[in-house]
Amino acid sequence: MSRPIILVTPSTHAAGAEFPDHSISVSSRYLEAVLEAGGLPLALPQLTRRDRLAGYLERADGVLLTGGDDIHPNLYWPGVPADLVARCEFPEPDRDLMELTLLDELFRRPKPLLAICRGHQLVNVALGGTLYVDLPTQRPGDIAHAQMDRRFEPVHPVEVAPDSQAAVIYRLRTLGVNSTHHQAIHRLADPLRATLTAADGVIEGTELQAASAGLLPWFASVQFHPERLYADHPEHARLFRAFVRACGGAG
Repeated sequence: MSRPIILVTPSTHAAGAEFPDHSISVSSRYLEAVLEAGGLPLALPQLTRRDRLAGYLERADGVLLTGGDDIHPNLYWPGVPADLVARCEFPEPDRDLMELTLLDELFRRPKPLLAICRGHQLVNVALGGTLYVDLPTQRPGDIAHAQMDRRFEPVHPVEVAPDSQAAVIYRLRTLGVNSTHHQAIHRLADPLRATLTAADGVIEGTELQAASAGLLPWFASVQFHPERLYADHPEHARLFRAFVRACGGAG
């Protein structure tokens, strides 16, 4: 059986490592996780033309939205205070445009979607939700969510909604996750439901509401980075296997 082709969105950079030319990058961990789960990952070039993105999507079996720099808050909060904007790190503007255009095309020609960290936030924005621009400022709590130095280990638990796709995938009521973010979902978009939640209330995972199930054939988003955990924590490998199975038509 052939491996399903998974489009993987990259980070974008004004200057690259080889030459100071416009470049893309994607962590090998995303690609390796998809490969280990039985998929064939394909990193997208930097594209903003709808017709070219549609051409890639026609040939693919699913999409993986990756993590990276912050989504510009002007997309969901006109008039955002300047002091909050100053706490952000933005990619080149074309990344926001590329991924939002790709999502729009994906909703027109539905295929399975897995969204990680920035991707988790971007789907919420694309469907009409909002974000906390800076969690420590806007929603201080007991959990340190930006633990970059411990990015390869679970640092706090999240509760798994018992009547969810996530419960079927993880087979757990409580899941240990890593945490490397300073933004998070604020107002959840109407088509989504929260299925993974931290003890301080931060939404760590979503899937589609039953009434919106026709939007995509399979969807999951997570705020954490399972591609950094799956090799040592088998429960996180289950997410990639479920995604690749859906991309292969197994559901």
